[in-house]
Amino acid sequence: MKTYFPLFVLLLALTVVAGSLAPRPDAGEFALARFGRLPVLADGRIKPMATIARTSLLMLQGRQRVIAPEGSRLTPEEWLLDLFFEGSKADTERIFRIDSPDVLLLFNLSPADGEGGTRFSFHQLEAGLDELDRQARLAEPVENAARTSFQRAVVELREHVAYYDRLKFSLQPPDRADFAAEIADADRLRAEQTAFASMDTYSLLRAVPPLSGVPDPALWQNVGHALHAVTGPAEVPPAVRAYAVLGQAWRDRSPAAFNAVLGTYEAQLADPFPDAIRRARFEAAFDRAEPFITSLYLYVAAFLLAALSWLVWPEELGRAAFRLMALAFLLATAGIAARMWLEARPPVTNLYSSALFIGWGSVGLCLILERMNRNGVASAAGSLIGFSTLIIAHHLSLSGDTMEMMRAVLDSNFWLSTHVVTVTTGYAATFLAGFLAIIYIVRGVFTRSLDARTADALARMVYGIVCFATLFSFVGTMLGGIWADQSWGRFWGWDPKENGALLIVIWNAVILHCRWGGLVRQRGLMALAVFGNIVTAWSWFGTNMLGVGLHSYGFTNAAFHGLILFVGCQLAVIALAAIPRARWRSRNGPAAA
Repeated sequence: MKTYFPLFVLLLALTVVAGSLAPRPDAGEFALARFGRLPVLADGRIKPMATIARTSLLMLQGRQRVIAPEGSRLTPEEWLLDLFFEGSKADTERIFRIDSPDVLLLFNLSPADGEGGTRFSFHQLEAGLDELDRQARLAEPVENAARTSFQRAVVELREHVAYYDRLKFSLQPPDRADFAAEIADADRLRAEQTAFASMDTYSLLRAVPPLSGVPDPALWQNVGHALHAVTGPAEVPPAVRAYAVLGQAWRDRSPAAFNAVLGTYEAQLADPFPDAIRRARFEAAFDRAEPFITSLYLYVAAFLLAALSWLVWPEELGRAAFRLMALAFLLATAGIAARMWLEARPPVTNLYSSALFIGWGSVGLCLILERMNRNGVASAAGSLIGFSTLIIAHHLSLSGDTMEMMRAVLDSNFWLSTHVVTVTTGYAATFLAGFLAIIYIVRGVFTRSLDARTADALARMVYGIVCFATLFSFVGTMLGGIWADQSWGRFWGWDPKENGALLIVIWNAVILHCRWGGLVRQRGLMALAVFGNIVTAWSWFGTNMLGVGLHSYGFTNAAFHGLILFVGCQLAVIALAAIPRARWRSRNGPAAA
């Protein structure tokens, strides 16, 4: 059993990965997957309906599934179709997450009225929307960081309600029983021009491609704009007619008509917009596969196996953990490569992608270290970092589309490929050194597994990784200065982000000088490396929340609390490292000091 256990674990993991990547047929008769592949323009880029549905649900309620009032489970595509074409039904589906009891009082609601105590429908909120708007307007003049939890909650909820309303107006005026018949009647078209003008102003999506077939995103229109000033049915764009018939088929629960109009519309788009169709199909498949979620589960399993290998079956469990981590790494690599192709960008363009890349880089380094040392330590550290960064990325995805358009000053693939990749590699290496140090300290204090050989191997790994991190952090910071000089006309401006990057370089240099000068030995080296986690987390996240500087992305309450909790945990580990040497000897034998 011991001999074949790593092979069994690998085969089981490959089965799970293959199942997650395999195309999933639609559960019902409606071709929901094909609907999810339809391209629309939103947030400055062409994306599939599936991405609209999934990112909207993540933003509104923090998850992708929807439970209908009667208890059935809806896919994201079904929820989006309800919102587009059966607004009154969608209004009863509980997709607004509200955690604040004070906000619930605005609507005379209690947790017992919601699904799971936190999710409520638009219908439940409708009577209190005027009061919500009043409270949000009172909170707006207050700086984000100075707002109370109630003020932040009402501002966020009002933004979510407005987003929901704009999405509802995207393909037709809400609650129209037969929009297809309306746009086929010249008199009704002229009578509805005011409603179409409102849609033009309010609609969130541009779902009407240019009639000329020119593949320019700037030429896509929303339905309201396409219908405004139209005088007869002959002038209605084919896309508007297709969506109107699609909506009628959805309301009538006619899968044959629904699937037929989908096929016809896809054929109309195929010749003039082949690239948009190809990318939309790929992105929809990527959304359904969720490679980073599968990687997250594999990292958890790899960490558990690596930790167990320190107690029993060290060779077999260690090999199984290494293979799981390698498989998770390959899956994450495929996911990052897919995002790069979809965006036509280098791997790091925003905070979300930086979390993916930092975890990916750390795990890659751990694979090399584990291959060299074969003691399960690098597998445990890499799996822990991979899991942590994917959790961070998941929470960052709750704010909306993670492949948004770049701001003009950052729109440079050269500098994104050089400065950003290099400096985030330095982040990854510094975090890796810190997590290896945590393993050293925790094993030394709480277990008897830190023998002399393991302690020396960990010390060598931490020292080598710090050297690597120092080089990449320094080079990345210098490249950032050159980019700043080209973009803003100055090499260095003491911006908080620039100071944070400099602190990482300085702190890694401090670690090396303390090691070279004999000021610290193994435990001191580990304590300094753990503090490097705090310095790096501050540069990565903390500087973004100050509200000042050219790299500020705004204060986020959840991120602030998470950062404070992380810093507290790191300080606690450093305090463990300060336990007298004699205590380490008595627990783990003389080799552990």
